[in-house]
Amino acid sequence: MDDAFANYLLKKTREDYNLIADQFSNTRKFIWPELKNLVRFCRNGERILDLGCGNGRLAELFQERAVDYLGVDWAEKLIEKARKRYPARKFQKANALNLPLPSNYFDKIFSVAVFHHLPSKKLRIKFLREAKRVLKPDGLLILTVWNLCQRKFLKYHLKHFFLKLIGRSKLDFKDIFYPWKGQKGEVLAERYLHCFTIRELKKLVKGAGLKIKEIGFLSKKRKNIYLVAKK
Repeated sequence: MDDAFANYLLKKTREDYNLIADQFSNTRKFIWPELKNLVRFCRNGERILDLGCGNGRLAELFQERAVDYLGVDWAEKLIEKARKRYPARKFQKANALNLPLPSNYFDKIFSVAVFHHLPSKKLRIKFLREAKRVLKPDGLLILTVWNLCQRKFLKYHLKHFFLKLIGRSKLDFKDIFYPWKGQKGEVLAERYLHCFTIRELKKLVKGAGLKIKEIGFLSKKRKNIYLVAKK
């Protein structure tokens, strides 16, 4: 994927989430039960970065932990939602590829359902290296992506695979546009997604200079892949 199209997709993703912020936030009121297991990596007194925090719902994971939490997201309307919902927590609008944050600062970074929105291998590596930069030595990156190798996504894979074969798509193979529909079934946004395999995630993370501690599926339903990587 060329840089210009990748940057277009980045901006489109931000615009899409600003557009659907109200509805998106309404569907993200609760923590996925399987995510609660990931809080085991955190300790009291640690600095936690929620990278791509959306409406801030992950802050609920740390209600019983004395941590210094910061949530960042590029979509300003989602940051507004987060600040209203969790006024006691800190939130900041920021680009995950160029964080206005100090190096070697955070003990743990959580990034839930964000990485699959990043187009091109180049930008994925940049994201991981920026996360590594702001992590303390031996700090952990805890990251999840949707498992798009599921039946409900099949028609979108077939569509974009065919368009790519006939030269009518600038997307990479394993990329799709996935619709966000309104209450009446109308398509409000076509969100960019990349379908990761565990093998691909391992290769990217190692390429960014991080060491994988754990990787697998969050639950037996295999809807989400998670990894834990050490700086």
